[in-house]
Amino acid sequence: MADLDIVDRVMEAIEMFRPQLQADGGDMEFVSVDEQNRVHLNLHGACGSCPMATMTLKFGVEQYIKDAVPEITEVVQDNQNPDMSADYYEGF
Repeated sequence: MADLDIVDRVMEAIEMFRPQLQADGGDMEFVSVDEQNRVHLNLHGACGSCPMATMTLKFGVEQYIKDAVPEITEVVQDNQNPDMSADYYEGF
C-alpha cells in the first residue's frame, strides 16, 4: 500500500490537471498507487476513445503528476476497454 501522503499529493495533482481533460470532453478516475509507486487511472469520455489517449496519459498526465509527486515512477491506464457512455463516470 502506498504512503497516504503520496496518495493525497497524487489526488491533488489529478484535481489540478482534470480541467484540461474535461475541456476536451474527457476525464480520469484515480484507482490506486501500487507498491512500485505507479499511479493507476481509468480514462473516461472522449479520453477513453481518443487515439491520442496514450500520448495524453504519458506526456500530459504522467509528466504533471511526476512533477508534483517525484516519488511516482509511472502512470498507467487500467481501463484498456473503457465504457464510452458519459453516464459511466461517477467521480472518485
